[in-house]
Amino acid sequence: MKPIVQISLDLTNIDEALETAAMALRAGVDWLEAGTPLILAEGLHGVRALREAFPDVPIVADLKTMDGGYLEAEMMAKAGATHVVVMARAHAETIKVVVQAGKDYGIKVMGDNLGCLDMVAGAVLLEELGCDYVIHHIGYDERRGIAARGHRMPSPLDQLREVVQAVKVPVQAVGGLTLEQAIRCPEYGAPLVVLGAPLTIDADSFKTAAGDLESSLRLICEKIHAYNVN
Repeated sequence: MKPIVQISLDLTNIDEALETAAMALRAGVDWLEAGTPLILAEGLHGVRALREAFPDVPIVADLKTMDGGYLEAEMMAKAGATHVVVMARAHAETIKVVVQAGKDYGIKVMGDNLGCLDMVAGAVLLEELGCDYVIHHIGYDERRGIAARGHRMPSPLDQLREVVQAVKVPVQAVGGLTLEQAIRCPEYGAPLVVLGAPLTIDADSFKTAAGDLESSLRLICEKIHAYNVN
């Protein structure tokens, strides 16, 4: 599978999100993600604005659904999302109805194992319940909280190979990856590479990162797209 580069628009302003998205697509990014902060700030309006601006680009709505799964997925599909995210820690029935909504509305379901006591088992469960992709995810609060107590910050790369080997669906690693780590994700067998905080979004202010971001993104995309993940 050819690697796919996704940018997480973890912003709180739709105008800035649209500007960042346009720049990312010029640089070679494949998918756009309406990040959770954007969905909280702009809701369906944010997803609709992205769809209107970029009619042919896949859009991931990072809902982190825990309940009311069918309605949430339906609403996002009608707003223009092509992918929605449901949590492994949700009840199995919630995951099932999100998967059903995906079938009914022609969108894909990404299952997120954030917070699972057994991350590999969480990924396997998501696949068994019908998710099209697995997101192997170490959360923002978890990373920062553990580091603040003086411990090594956990990384999704710690168990990424195990997750990839345990499931047949494509895997995406999320959670504080450095530039070098993000580029290497396909080496671990994870072809869906998401770029967000701290690579392209300032992790403290949730604003677009400073510097020549477009040139950096272009280099990242070129390196990632050069991989061939079987």
